[in-house]
Amino acid sequence: MGHGTPGGLHRQGPGDRKQDGGDKKEKKFEPAAPPARVGRKQRKQKGPEAAARLPTVTPLTKCKLRLLKLERIKDYLLMEEEFVTNQERLKPQEEKAEEDRSKVDDLRGSPMSVGNLEELIDETHAIVSSSVGPEYYVGILSFVDKDQLEPGCAILMHNKVLSVVGLLQDEVDPMVSVMKVEKAPLESYADIGGLDAQIQEIKEAVELPLTHPELYEDIGIKPPKGVILYGEPGTGKTLLAKAVANSTSATFLRVVGSELIQKYLGDGPKLVRELFRVADDLSPSIVFIDEIDAIGTKRYDAHSGGEREIQRTMLELLNQLDGFDSRGDVKVILATNRIESLDPALLRPGRIDRKIEFPLPDIKTRRRIFQIHTSRMTLADDVNLEEFVMTKDEFSGADIKAICTEAGLLALRERRMKVTHADFKKAKDKVMFKKKEGVPEGLYM
Repeated sequence: MGHGTPGGLHRQGPGDRKQDGGDKKEKKFEPAAPPARVGRKQRKQKGPEAAARLPTVTPLTKCKLRLLKLERIKDYLLMEEEFVTNQERLKPQEEKAEEDRSKVDDLRGSPMSVGNLEELIDETHAIVSSSVGPEYYVGILSFVDKDQLEPGCAILMHNKVLSVVGLLQDEVDPMVSVMKVEKAPLESYADIGGLDAQIQEIKEAVELPLTHPELYEDIGIKPPKGVILYGEPGTGKTLLAKAVANSTSATFLRVVGSELIQKYLGDGPKLVRELFRVADDLSPSIVFIDEIDAIGTKRYDAHSGGEREIQRTMLELLNQLDGFDSRGDVKVILATNRIESLDPALLRPGRIDRKIEFPLPDIKTRRRIFQIHTSRMTLADDVNLEEFVMTKDEFSGADIKAICTEAGLLALRERRMKVTHADFKKAKDKVMFKKKEGVPEGLYM
């Protein structure tokens, strides 16, 4: 009792000393605070890989532009290298092609003659002929397209050695190509005074078979192959043909008989064959041959080569009109003012199935023609056209047109805007004087 610690202090025991020592040890080994940084801590690599690894470099703007520039220079150098390589490879071929082209130009620059290919012997040789000479065995140059060569085609031959140097692509004779009427004439049936019966006949013979062929099949007849228009000069034969060309949608080929007369032997019949071949290719078509009496006269014993050639041309025309081959949708219109001189073989049925006569105009037709030609003229009040309609003089349609034109010229000469009756009288006297080709009695006495 009474063994307390003076001053009320508590003595530490062994256990208390041990606890104090533990506190001191924990404070001594406390870990340091982590460094203030952002992101994950990168592990350090060791070994050869770490030594060879390049550091990450973020390029600036100038470095990026320089890189792009160098890449463009590299692309340009690659293109230049490829271009130089191609030039070295293609230049010999281009030089050879240019040399061959110059040789061909020199060859084709020389005069060439036109001929016909008669027969192909092999790939490089053929037999050719011209219109003015015999046949030749010649060579075919390498640049000529062999696939388009066939017997009978038109070819170009060298002027000296006669080698085949080209092929005429258009086999149609140039004269035949210009015979085709591209632009329809302005004349129509309304511009023809009278001639109602003639217009009806030519419509039945030419237009109706092309537009309504079933009508002829239903009735059981074949449509006419052609018609011939004959009559006095100036009665409207060619005018009616122009009206047919204006009103029809078929191909219209017009030719004058004298155009079929050629210089060299065989060219006339060849031109007739070409004409009908083109008409057949462009069918339905109408072939109008004006002044047929130039080649269609009666046959007789010819004493010269020119006359025999004209007769051969007519024989070819007869063959084309009614030969072994059918004409199909090709109609023929012939025109002449001397039908009595034509060969009977040309006018027989089967070739020319309808003959249409154009007489001189009667009173009714004269009145109609005067109305047509004066419809656009400015006439004075004193003009009496009935005086000219009822005259006893024989007027053709061309004469009436000439009278109206001459009357207008007389008024124009005096600077008048209207045509008077006196102008028509003077014009009539002048036209009739020129038509009779005479002089008044006692003019030079």
